[in-house]
Amino acid sequence: MTEQTETAPGWLAPEELESVRGRMPILYVDAVPVRVDDTGVVTHVGLLLRISADGTVSRALVSGRVLHHERVRDALLRHLEKDLGPVALPRIPSSPQPFTIAEYFPTPGVTPYHDPRQHAVSLAYIVPVAGDCRPRQDALDLVWFTPEEAGSPMVQQEMPGGQGVLLKQALAHVGRIS
Repeated sequence: MTEQTETAPGWLAPEELESVRGRMPILYVDAVPVRVDDTGVVTHVGLLLRISADGTVSRALVSGRVLHHERVRDALLRHLEKDLGPVALPRIPSSPQPFTIAEYFPTPGVTPYHDPRQHAVSLAYIVPVAGDCRPRQDALDLVWFTPEEAGSPMVQQEMPGGQGVLLKQALAHVGRIS
């Protein structure tokens, strides 16, 4: 038996991804970008402004798939750079630990997290960023909110699929809301 080394990137063709999404959970990372003061206290939370395919405007966390043969830390860095720009300067520890695991289901109501495309399991991280953030890809803007603003009902209702719940969990994890 010979070993085969995969040399192709971890991307699936759209039809392959659709097939896989219908049969098994997909691994994702969610990142809550934050600004911290000199003592490490979270002072601001960065939320992306996006327009969905149906024209709906919403706020979102940095999120994306983990590719085949990609370390979780590398996936976090890739998605942070993709959404926040190359000089965001995220500070990810060498051995990152998620603050929670969010399980998204295509059926609403199974958990607070919903993704109509798939069953997805997401490792969620709070990531301090120190650099200049400029939204890229499909993000229109990045807005920095105080933790109180980010946890407000107005911002929460702008976050589809349960990401508002995930944001509140992140704020509770860092002691910014109870």
